[in-house]
Amino acid sequence: MHDDTTRLTRVLARKDVLALAFGAMIGWGWIVMTGNWIQSAGSLGAIVAFLLGGSVIVLVGLTYAELASAMPQVGGEHVYSYRALGHFASFLCTWAITLGYVSVVSFEAVALPTVVEHLFPGYAVGRMWTIAGWDVNATWVAVGVAGSVAMTWINYLGVRTAALVQKVVTLLILVVGIMFITGALFEGNTATLEPLFNVQEGVIGGIMAVIIMVPFMFVGFDVIPQAAEEIDLPFREIGRVLMISVILAVFWYALIILGTALMLDPSALAESSLAVPDAMQAVFQAPWAGNLMILAGIAGIITSWNAFYIGGSRAIYALAHAGMLPAFLARLHPKHRTPTNAILVMGLLSAIAPFFGRPALVWLVVAGGLGIVIAYLFVALSFVVLRRREPELHRPFRVRHGKTVGALSVLLSIALIGLYLPGSPSSLSMAEWGIFAVWMLLGLAFYAWSRRRYGVAYSDTMMRRELEGESSSG
Repeated sequence: MHDDTTRLTRVLARKDVLALAFGAMIGWGWIVMTGNWIQSAGSLGAIVAFLLGGSVIVLVGLTYAELASAMPQVGGEHVYSYRALGHFASFLCTWAITLGYVSVVSFEAVALPTVVEHLFPGYAVGRMWTIAGWDVNATWVAVGVAGSVAMTWINYLGVRTAALVQKVVTLLILVVGIMFITGALFEGNTATLEPLFNVQEGVIGGIMAVIIMVPFMFVGFDVIPQAAEEIDLPFREIGRVLMISVILAVFWYALIILGTALMLDPSALAESSLAVPDAMQAVFQAPWAGNLMILAGIAGIITSWNAFYIGGSRAIYALAHAGMLPAFLARLHPKHRTPTNAILVMGLLSAIAPFFGRPALVWLVVAGGLGIVIAYLFVALSFVVLRRREPELHRPFRVRHGKTVGALSVLLSIALIGLYLPGSPSSLSMAEWGIFAVWMLLGLAFYAWSRRRYGVAYSDTMMRRELEGESSSG
């Protein structure tokens, strides 16, 4: 089972990996949410929230970077948590983060038709039904489904094709972003930065309201470990590129907030439905500039969508390859070397999403956020356990002050999980808990079936082969 027919191929270069992770983190959210962040926390408050929240993600990223360089196999978290915490923990961790990936892929299938509405107002016609007070229209659904099919096809054709699309589209986002930030620094007015903090809601409360959204805005760097088996770099470089991508994303969000606050005063922000395109239009005093920024937003949808197809399909493949999910999900395309059936599952879930409309997708995204921070906790615990239990493990990207970084990562991951629990102002609603519970129960049913079908001994053998295969090649 460890021959060439079940192996992914190492083809991703440094630029591919950087575009994959950065493009994943810079989705569509910044186009829609920047105005809300500034209104919630004030201009400086929102920037502080991203710098604080970003530093939490940097710490978690350091644990990922060390583990990804030490065990550069497909599935990332799946491999680390297996080695450190055992069979069942490995399944729970990977299944939880897969919910996060599915939630992003589904969200993008709803984001695309929503953005198209800004470019072509009134195109959504043919009401099908209403969910949570929101009309689901046929043309709107068609755009989301068409996008899902296109993304599935790109990923089906192989990781090289997906990486090329990612590089080109990420470059477009960067060019438009640099135009905007540079223009805002020259054209903007520092008076519009007031209020720097939201004093009415309370400075801390305002910053916390933004920090709760930060983990979701940074989801994406963890796609690097998922695709580690396809990265053609020295293993130390995998960790380094992961950290660079996280730091770039922190600066991106902070600068976009600054640029928007320089161009739009509080009253303009309150009236704006899409603050960043409106700020871009104000920079260049022309409607084309606003539309160009909306195109950059569509580019963000594509980069995020693409990256999470890669991440989600590799997580499903890794579980199936290890006998923790049905074996057909581990099938690789004979020519393209991609996990075909796992990609088709991601595509199917993405294509179904638009039929549920926008409000239902918000529930899925929040439930997915909980899945992601649970996986972060598993990775942080794996980092701590392996540092203690296997100090001699070859770590090409070795984090300094490992004990401190590990302990802080565990504590911060627990704090992030706490934000979703009852009693927190941002706790999950009943619908969101329902989605999370159904997903975990579905996973446990698959896991129980696979254990009966293949046995734990088979699974352990496959995982040992993964780990030994890498130690012999790396």
